[in-house]
Amino acid sequence: MAKDAKPTINDVARLAGVSKKTVSRVINKSPLLNDATRSKVEAVIAEIGYVPNPQARALALRRNFLIGLIHDNPNAQMVLGVQEGILETIRDTEFALVVRPVDRHSPQLLDDIRHFIEQQRLFGVMLLPPISENDELADMCRKLGCTVVRMGSAALDKSEHLVASNDRQAVADAVFWLSELGHRRIGFIAGPQGFRSARERELGFADGMARAGLTIDPALMERGTYRFESGLAAGDRLLAVDPPPTAIFSSNDEMAAGFLHRALDKGLKVPGQISIIGFDNTATAAHIWPPLTTVQWPIKAMARAAAHKLIDPLEAASQPSIFLSDLIRRSSADAPSA
Repeated sequence: MAKDAKPTINDVARLAGVSKKTVSRVINKSPLLNDATRSKVEAVIAEIGYVPNPQARALALRRNFLIGLIHDNPNAQMVLGVQEGILETIRDTEFALVVRPVDRHSPQLLDDIRHFIEQQRLFGVMLLPPISENDELADMCRKLGCTVVRMGSAALDKSEHLVASNDRQAVADAVFWLSELGHRRIGFIAGPQGFRSARERELGFADGMARAGLTIDPALMERGTYRFESGLAAGDRLLAVDPPPTAIFSSNDEMAAGFLHRALDKGLKVPGQISIIGFDNTATAAHIWPPLTTVQWPIKAMARAAAHKLIDPLEAASQPSIFLSDLIRRSSADAPSA
């Protein structure tokens, strides 16, 4: 290396006795390196004063070091959780996050996203449900040379392009747990049509009821929008049924909170007269009273894995793609009163 020359990634690799690819992984905070290798490379970087040049690398790749988060999702807390997970992963790297809300019903959806990717020269994109279920959109991203990872409630793609939860099994287990507590009249608040998560959770409810040997009562089935207000409306209808349900499974926490509000407003004891379970384990679930029993959707863990797959595509297959949800038991669900 010449005396006045700026150190390069090749210099780092040579002095550390590793490949340029390994140096790149250290720079991008890849979790796929052992501590000894990471420390050795970081020591060389510090010793020779190597500073990555994002502009030069972006020019060479014809891409900026930007990760796009594209969504059309009414669950604001879910979107926030994904952002936090991605930001945790890309902190101290040269990558940055750009968030783009879209209208999945727009006839210009593909054109708008194409323009966004080309204008920003995105390195990669993460697609949130329900637009992550759009195969044409995912294919378009790939054709534009943009790495894509899809979040879903079921397997949508190859593992290197996927982070998914086991919604159907998680809901089935939660509903069966309600039956073990002694509940026989269990109602359900479904999510909106067009969401794979809503469908998977509805199938899980049916599975859990079948496993418990219980028959689904159509009068105890309502559909919401994943919003608080639809939980209120579902409460008005479900709590007017005679005889009423003794337990409700809601497809997300926002609707469960709305239902809980309506039940308390009607003077019902929760969980004495009505038990309630939600899905997501958002901050809302822990902060309302009584605290909400809910299925924990591992949003941040999924987002962190997705970010790793985006910033280090060569090692994407080594990251997990299926994440298991757990039932968080709080005060809103218990055995029915005698």
